[in-house]
Amino acid sequence: MEMVTREFGRAGWRVAAVGFGAWAIGGTWGEVSEQDARAAVHAALDEGVNFLDTADVYGDGRSETIIREVLKERGGERQLVATKAGRRLNPHVAEGYTKANLSGFVERSLRNLGVEALDLVQLHCPPTEVFYRPEVFGALDDLKAEGKIRHYGVSVEKVEEGLKALEYPGVVSVQIIYNMFRQRPEELFFPQAKAKGVGVIARVPLASGLLTGKMSRESTFAADDHRAFNREGQAFDKGETFSGVPYDVALDAVEALRAVLPSDVPMAQVALRWILMEEAVSVVIPGAKNPDQARSNAAAGRLAPLDEGVMEAVRDIYRTRIAPHVHQLW
Repeated sequence: MEMVTREFGRAGWRVAAVGFGAWAIGGTWGEVSEQDARAAVHAALDEGVNFLDTADVYGDGRSETIIREVLKERGGERQLVATKAGRRLNPHVAEGYTKANLSGFVERSLRNLGVEALDLVQLHCPPTEVFYRPEVFGALDDLKAEGKIRHYGVSVEKVEEGLKALEYPGVVSVQIIYNMFRQRPEELFFPQAKAKGVGVIARVPLASGLLTGKMSRESTFAADDHRAFNREGQAFDKGETFSGVPYDVALDAVEALRAVLPSDVPMAQVALRWILMEEAVSVVIPGAKNPDQARSNAAAGRLAPLDEGVMEAVRDIYRTRIAPHVHQLW
């Protein structure tokens, strides 16, 4: 069976529904060797993935550079690469989102990726106030007019930010956390994004690995892994780590999911296929630290649709166990 493909909003792209999230090959997920990182990207592309999502701060450019090298090695038709800008600001405040700073970030990503124009640059979870500053989006329009970027979008923490971003005509995509443990985007955001022809990138699809079903109370994480140091949001928004769900609550919910999900397919693949049941989602971007994970993720794009009984059981587990901890926070 072929990988499911989707239209990417108004950008005119047809993308494989499972993409590749390149945070883990950059940093803050424990040690990933250069060899494993490259092999993971190669494996994803071999499986038909054609959308890679990275950021300038993933390993301080390491992730972008690895992608450049792999695509150069492969040659042929170039795959789509989305990157992000803004988190290099220190302090990370709305006032820093100026034309000059954004231009500098774009120039650096152009060098890291070895291209003359970025396919898609996304504001990288900026402070909420940025979404109320039209001049920031005007600066992105300028960069597009200058030929430095082909399209721009945003990556958001909150549904509110995603809804606000939809009001800017130049925004072609919104990247938002959506998974079995973060279902709120379905209510208002997805219908509006679809109505406006804006692409949706579903990020943190496996809730930092919880939805692989492979974690336990005994699981340990390296000191440089955000799952060790950011559980309460000490370094960045806590919603990025385990989707903001308290670890023990999440583990109990995973056991409840295990009882209702198909048992003949890895839980991670079912969790990704669950996301793709939402028509508004253009692409889901699981990360991979090695080729096996990349291949397994891509296989989710070839699974048959889940039946309504499974979908309703997942909704019920979310409503009863998870929503009280996360629903109104993001």
